Amino acid sequence: MSQWDGKSKGTLLGYKIFVFLIEKLGIRTAYCLLIFVAFYYFVFYPRNFRDIFYYLHQRQKFSKISSFFKVYQTYFVFGQTIIDKVAISAGLRNRFTYDFDGIDVLQETLANGKGGILISAHVGNFEIAEKFLADINKDLKINLVTVDREVSVIKNYLEEISEKTNIKLIHIQEDLSHIFRINEALSENELICFTGDRYFEGSKTLSIDFLGKEAVFPAGPFHLASRLGVPVIFVYVMKEKNLHYHLYARRAEDVKHRDPQTVLEAYAKSLAQIVSRYPLQWFNFFDFWKNYS
Repeated sequence: MSQWDGKSKGTLLGYKIFVFLIEKLGIRTAYCLLIFVAFYYFVFYPRNFRDIFYYLHQRQKFSKISSFFKVYQTYFVFGQTIIDKVAISAGLRNRFTYDFDGIDVLQETLANGKGGILISAHVGNFEIAEKFLADINKDLKINLVTVDREVSVIKNYLEEISEKTNIKLIHIQEDLSHIFRINEALSENELICFTGDRYFEGSKTLSIDFLGKEAVFPAGPFHLASRLGVPVIFVYVMKEKNLHYHLYARRAEDVKHRDPQTVLEAYAKSLAQIVSRYPLQWFNFFDFWKNYS
């Protein structure tokens, strides 16, 4: 399969080791261990290497030599975002700093009282957004629409060590009952968040040129966003140097009601700008452009 299978790699022991290092020796010490962990994935996961190398060389236009080393850097940065997520969820939010670019977009959306649609991607570290968005509105409620296929033992462990979260999960159901939960949340002026860059075999899709070649995206988020009659905002949380993050919020422009393709066009343009600025923070480690089928 060229699609993502819905499961993250890693073991419970690995997570526990990193949590121990974070708690006892600090976040930067945990980063040091990533030197070896990133090398392991760099060497022993050739299919993932091939896919991320293609993205860096063919889509981002780095040279072959540069792309080779940037694959390792991508694994390393990905590991950093996981460590940051664990640290922030465990109560170490004050160790990090951030810039917010587009705070007015979210404030205006909340002021309208109708809720809004956030569409993000598997770039940067969106899962920590709640901890920073609380500075805007402590009562902010985010509903994450997801297909839950993660390894339960790891998920349960992370929930045990994490602080209470205001993020509520809405699981996609075959009977479409999740639509009712989405509408209910919007009526309470809550935000609905989708990731728009992964789909599963058999699901409905839309296609569009992305970084110079046609790619396939899940249809669901863009169909809903075009029909619900609430603001659509693209949100990304990108890692920068040291323990600093940059949060971006951009309103979807030139989208038409009941026209999901126009929402996808705006999203693809926005996402391309982000990954061009942060090329090492594209964390789709599979054949996104279907180059080997």
